[in-house]
Amino acid sequence: MEIARFIFGTALKTITLVLLGLVAVKAITALRVKDAEPGRDRLTPLRAMLYLVVLLLVVLGARHVGDDVAAENYARSAARNVDERRFAKAYQNAARAVELRPGEVRYWQVLENAKFGQAQFASVVEDLRIFLKLGNGRLEEDDGYRFAASYYSLGDYDKVPPLTQAMIRENRAHAAPYILEGYTYLAQKRYADAQRVFLAVLQMFPTQQAAVEGLAHTHYLNGDRAAALSVLDQTARFPFAPEARQRFDALKALYAQ
Repeated sequence: MEIARFIFGTALKTITLVLLGLVAVKAITALRVKDAEPGRDRLTPLRAMLYLVVLLLVVLGARHVGDDVAAENYARSAARNVDERRFAKAYQNAARAVELRPGEVRYWQVLENAKFGQAQFASVVEDLRIFLKLGNGRLEEDDGYRFAASYYSLGDYDKVPPLTQAMIRENRAHAAPYILEGYTYLAQKRYADAQRVFLAVLQMFPTQQAAVEGLAHTHYLNGDRAAALSVLDQTARFPFAPEARQRFDALKALYAQ
């Protein structure tokens, strides 16, 4: 959808540029002075200057369209680089796209993906103000999660819940912000808050493995091994994958020690 919108917008700019140039040239050519002497055209210098102005404007417009195309190509290359996990190359391409078109939030998004992939978390959160400005104070869900996860990775836990709670208000059926918020409370030793969040996830998604492990570990770190083992035992009622079962068995062995 984005590429179709880009192609349409670029084509429209190009057509508009050509039409305006033609109209301007035709209008300049048609300039006449009443009662002019035969064989003398006093507007020749003016026409020459106006032709030069039109040419300059067309060149600038063409350059603007060219920059649009170049920025899009850089951004698309960066997105492919991210998919291929070539994050250093993705950063180079995305940074060039942002340099050409700093007002396009989707180019910033590719740049943040490249930074996040390289664990440049401090650099990611520095760009939060730019996203808020471009989004009129609101963040898209993926952007909000990336910033929250970056703050978590930096150990700046107090800044995580405001972001995750904003995401939850926008989409209560998305488990990821709950999980991140729960683990943030766990890192802060706010066990009651962590338990509340993990339980909220499991009420919606009983087979959410990260929530199960988070809830069990919350009880364990809070000194209640029996409750931790009970959480893991209750997973027998639900269809978890074999890999999850192996993980639960390993945690049971740990908690039983």
